[in-house]
Amino acid sequence: MILLKESRTRRRRLGVAAAAAGLLAALLTAGPAAATPDPGDGPSVSKEVSKSTEAEVKAAIADGEIPGQDEIVHSDNIEHLVNIPKDALPGTNSDLAFQGRYAFSGNYDGFRIFDISNPKAPRTVAQVLCPGSQNDISVSGNLLFLSTDSSRSDSSCSSTTQPATEKSSWEGMKVFDISDKTNPKYVAAVETACGSHTHTLVPERRNVYIYVSSYSPNATYPDCQPPHDGVSVIKVPRNAPEKAAVVDFPVLFPGEGPDGGGNPGSPTNPGVSKTTGCHDITVLPDKDLAAGACMGDGILFSIKDPENPKVIDRVQDNVNFAFWHSATFNQRANKVVFTDELGGGGAATCNAAIGPNRGADGIYDIVGKGDKRKLVFKSYYKIPRHQADTENCVAHNGSLIPVKGKDIMVQAWYQGGVSVWEFTDSARPREIAYFERGPLSTERLVGGGAWSAYYYNGYIYSNDIAKGFDVLKLSDRRTDPAKKVRLGELNVQTQPDYFD
Repeated sequence: MILLKESRTRRRRLGVAAAAAGLLAALLTAGPAAATPDPGDGPSVSKEVSKSTEAEVKAAIADGEIPGQDEIVHSDNIEHLVNIPKDALPGTNSDLAFQGRYAFSGNYDGFRIFDISNPKAPRTVAQVLCPGSQNDISVSGNLLFLSTDSSRSDSSCSSTTQPATEKSSWEGMKVFDISDKTNPKYVAAVETACGSHTHTLVPERRNVYIYVSSYSPNATYPDCQPPHDGVSVIKVPRNAPEKAAVVDFPVLFPGEGPDGGGNPGSPTNPGVSKTTGCHDITVLPDKDLAAGACMGDGILFSIKDPENPKVIDRVQDNVNFAFWHSATFNQRANKVVFTDELGGGGAATCNAAIGPNRGADGIYDIVGKGDKRKLVFKSYYKIPRHQADTENCVAHNGSLIPVKGKDIMVQAWYQGGVSVWEFTDSARPREIAYFERGPLSTERLVGGGAWSAYYYNGYIYSNDIAKGFDVLKLSDRRTDPAKKVRLGELNVQTQPDYFD
């Protein structure tokens, strides 16, 4: 089924019951607990909804206002080529990375490697069991990197869960040799303070530097003590990855007190997460620039010295942003798109109750030069389709679609699906294509949907939390020039110069 236009009823009606039930108040005033997912983005949600909400969802489906349960709908310029269901790894699907003809799919139980030589028929090359949420994944040359952000009994792939209050518990980075894609080999592990929720590569010829993002310290955790106001920097020698080690912990939010100098969160800023680290960092190595999404703060910093990043500017949005989640530069490096993961990925925030400015993208222009550059807010972007109150939906991971002279990106919205949108005019963003499935359930709020949606060598690849690996083909005169851009490797948080 193809939907070309959205009905006014869908925009207006969905979410009204949620407002009456107090969902809006709960999300925006409950403080950090409501906004901060811990230990990871929380996709395994399953919550009861009221009978009135259940009835509203079923009525909306019956009236054609939203897709039916598991029904696929999309704009006429997107084609769904294939879905590859989960197989040996039943856990939550997470992030994606790419190299040559391969796609690497993170999963809370390990990772999967696909041969995508034929995007219409991806073929599984390997599945590696190595539990540890959230298994954020990236690749560089013959090395693959995995983030572990759950407390484990040890660093092995046969570890079991263990309380973070125990000193012997382990969290951090794992390194694999993928010179043989059919047989990845585990070669190194590096423990980091508060684990590794996400990580970002700064690759050089001899070494790969890793910025490890983590947060939520606790005085009862021996290896995750407050203040935790920076990032761990790991140096991995390419020719001796077993010697990988933490080389620094630069403080990004200096300040007095037990939590450093980041956003204090509630009650000073109700509904905003206290900054106790970063969630995600995106780097532009060719520009020596990085942007950090750090819970209650967005930052711009220089990485001329990759071991010692230097903050250039810092912004907050204590009205509409609850949790600064991720960042994407445009190609000219004069804009950054920050995402707000309101509700930690486990709430229904794409409805009338929440509105268009929360759980959305914030578009910031970068003005000035050098260390005097500033982030200047321009507008918000949120998908223009209301979702059911049984669907977790909020801004999540996306990437640029490389079109010269245009700022276009594709983005995942959990059960809100995949959105392609343009922000060439920073003040007037607009959607140009979409793909989504109907709710997983009409009776409960069940976590699922697209975790990541990235453009790579002519196609959009999406990792769906519950449904598996999707491949989409976008055919639109505004984005068709991107098909000429070919990359040998893509880690979205290490943005390339697409036109170099």
